[in-house]
Amino acid sequence: MNDAIKTSAEALESAVLHEVHTDPDAVKPDASALKKPDGPKSPARWAYERLILYIQNFEKQLDNEHEVAMGFAGGDTGVIRIEGMGFFDPDIITFYGTDPAGTKTQLVQHVSQLSVMLRALPKQVAAAEPNRIGFRLAADLTDDTDVTT
Repeated sequence: MNDAIKTSAEALESAVLHEVHTDPDAVKPDASALKKPDGPKSPARWAYERLILYIQNFEKQLDNEHEVAMGFAGGDTGVIRIEGMGFFDPDIITFYGTDPAGTKTQLVQHVSQLSVMLRALPKQVAAAEPNRIGFRLAADLTDDTDVTT
C-alpha cells in the first residue's frame, strides 16, 4: 500500500492524461516526470509540458533510422524536424528546427491554435544515433534552472 500524500496539483496532473489505443502493448506517455509548479501553470507551460511527453513517447517507438518531426494544421506551414521547443508565458509555444529541405525554421504559435501531428522522418545526417529531442526536453522538466536559455 502506498500512503504518499499528493498535492492537488500532482493529483490534477496525474488525472488529466488519459489515452486508449487499439494496440494493448502501445507505449503511453508517463506524466510523472512533470515539474511541480511553484504556482499555477500558464496555458503555455501546460501545452509545453504535455507536448514533451507526447514527443518523448513518440520517439520511444522510432527505430534508429528516424527522428521526430511535426506537421502543423491550418495553413501551408509544412513539416519541421524538431530541434528545439519553448514557451513564452502566458500563451505562446515556439518550435525550432529545419524543414525537409534543410531550411532553418521557427514556428511561433498561440496555445489556442495548437494542432500538432508528430511524424517520423529519416535521419538527415549519417550518424550512429538519431537526435532525440524529446528526452532533452523532458530533462528540462525536472531541472530547476531557468528555461529561458
